[in-house]
Amino acid sequence: MDSGDALIELRGVGFAYGATRSVLADVDWSVRRQERWALLGANGSGKTTLLNLLVGLLKPTAGELAALNRPRKTERDFKEVRRHLGLVFQNPDDQLFCPTVAEDVAFGPINLGWEQQEIETAVTGTLAALGLDGYQDRVTYQLSFGEKRLVSLATVIAMKPDLLLLDEPTANLDSHTTDVLLRYLSEEWRGGVLLVTHNPAAVKRLCDHVAVLSNGRMVASGPVKQVMADSGLLISVGLEGFGK
Repeated sequence: MDSGDALIELRGVGFAYGATRSVLADVDWSVRRQERWALLGANGSGKTTLLNLLVGLLKPTAGELAALNRPRKTERDFKEVRRHLGLVFQNPDDQLFCPTVAEDVAFGPINLGWEQQEIETAVTGTLAALGLDGYQDRVTYQLSFGEKRLVSLATVIAMKPDLLLLDEPTANLDSHTTDVLLRYLSEEWRGGVLLVTHNPAAVKRLCDHVAVLSNGRMVASGPVKQVMADSGLLISVGLEGFGK
């Protein structure tokens, strides 16, 4: 596979829990800088596992994962990768752990060694962009689910990664919060996106490319219009709602 200027590349990647539970098998795939991908598949197809592999929370049990033009295997390898790939978890409570919103958003930039003024600018600017201006001193655990979802996104985008990994970002959100999130990602975010979702509207609004997982294998990848036009494929993998 010609990796070109790939930010991440998977070559024959597989993952299994023990000897009997295979989750991913023989995945070949690459994502280049500034690309916007949707990663689709039925529940249990391996989407979240793949995201966790990309940032080193899990390690492949087969094949090779490369990022920034280098194979990545150890925790030390992935510390560098996480400066460039920002994962937003499906459950915001898994992402937020500081007493206040400002502390949560500042946590990443602080650990990247930014200057205090840079940190303060990142916190205020990121919150304002997501419609959370004035939330700095709010107690995180007292926020609504939608507010937590936006703050969890803010904690990642404040670090300005090259690629956002978004695991079901619109799940369980009301229409207003969904629109705020999608507006920001479509109109203001300038980096790449890797979106795991069951929301066809989010794919059409945010993404240029689609990859489809089925039973742990990547069965399609390509431009959104091309993949979405294959009704036979979509039906076979339980994604009928994504068709034209």
